[in-house]
Amino acid sequence: MLPNLEPSLQIVVLLVMMSMLPLMIVTMTPFLRIMIVLSLLRTSMGTQQIPPNMVLIGMAIIVTGYVLGPTLGEINEKALIPLSNQHITVPVAIGEAYKPLRRYMLKQTEMKDLAFFYRLSNSPNPKSPEDVGFRELISAYLLSELRTAFQIGFLIFIPFLVIDLIIANILLALGMIMLSPTIVSLPFKLLIFVAIDGWALIIKGLVQSFN
Repeated sequence: MLPNLEPSLQIVVLLVMMSMLPLMIVTMTPFLRIMIVLSLLRTSMGTQQIPPNMVLIGMAIIVTGYVLGPTLGEINEKALIPLSNQHITVPVAIGEAYKPLRRYMLKQTEMKDLAFFYRLSNSPNPKSPEDVGFRELISAYLLSELRTAFQIGFLIFIPFLVIDLIIANILLALGMIMLSPTIVSLPFKLLIFVAIDGWALIIKGLVQSFN
């Protein structure tokens, strides 16, 4: 928790925190995992820039808000509302907002990653969740999110890769070696993806992966 500051310095701290909001969204929320999975999905389908990046980012932000709903509600209740009512100062509000976010990140962080960064810094392991340092928690959380996102991406790639292999073998058997298998397989990928309601399955799987 930050010490008490003068009102002018509190405004400066608040502005600095607002300027770091995009970085905080990427590094401390589900946004990173969701965005990587959606990008890998688009790559595996071979649709190039469809959906556009803006659509994927918007979808990732919306799903992030849904997954982080309880945490955001607690932040609003314990930090934003008291701050707006001038019951607490900006440093106290930042400390109160970090507590539920820390619990969320600890829940999603694998302990082996947390232990790795403590070994890396030659620091003793924390005795309780409250003793986990900010630097080690952020680093371990990012590593865990990247691992989980690529694991999900691998599972997404497999069925599309099978379709590409089947189409490539069929074209080879027909002697149509000059025709790109990717172009031929794209309509079949889209057809199968729509038939199984792929977007709903992907979003549902992403949300459930945070539980």
